[in-house]
Amino acid sequence: MSCGGCVANLTAALEGVDGVSSVEAEVGLAVVHHDDAITSQLNNAITGAGFTLPELEFNWNDGVVWKQSAHNTKWCLIGCSIGEFGTLAYYSYSNITADLAMYSNAWYFYAILPLINGLATSVMLETIIMKRGGMDFRNALSTALGMSFISMLMMEIAMEITDLIFTNGQLGMNPVAIPFMLVVGFLTPWPYNYWRLKKYGKACC
Repeated sequence: MSCGGCVANLTAALEGVDGVSSVEAEVGLAVVHHDDAITSQLNNAITGAGFTLPELEFNWNDGVVWKQSAHNTKWCLIGCSIGEFGTLAYYSYSNITADLAMYSNAWYFYAILPLINGLATSVMLETIIMKRGGMDFRNALSTALGMSFISMLMMEIAMEITDLIFTNGQLGMNPVAIPFMLVVGFLTPWPYNYWRLKKYGKACC
């Protein structure tokens, strides 16, 4: 920062970050007082205001980011589980997949369908949450679609593989598998969600 305008610009940017209570800035120095503000969001505010940051080594020790990424992962898990569990439960109830030859083309079709439905319900849930938060439908849907499909797909695949282990490859829902599916579904994408939030300030959900 080389002038009063720079100071004002940076101060306004930092004060807009969630968790920041106050900013003491002068030419060449800024002190940020905050309550668990996410580092990546502070960095984004700084660069968004036109300033540069020194390259900082990425670390996995930011407890605030782990907590926030866990919260985001939880909502992804809820959304994905609705579609995937519902589809697998229908398979078991209807016996529609009972006579499928394992790993046949039809088996793969029915195996992929729960993943698609899980992605769809996750996007729908996130859209509803953001719309209830005051965002208009178009922007809420666009934001939900722009969230990390990599994270959600990792979650979906991990849960279905876990279920297949319990059903010996039969497409359907084994109730005993549900808690294991939820644990695996949460843990599999969580480190990726931490990395994405820490590095880019972007949440999966």
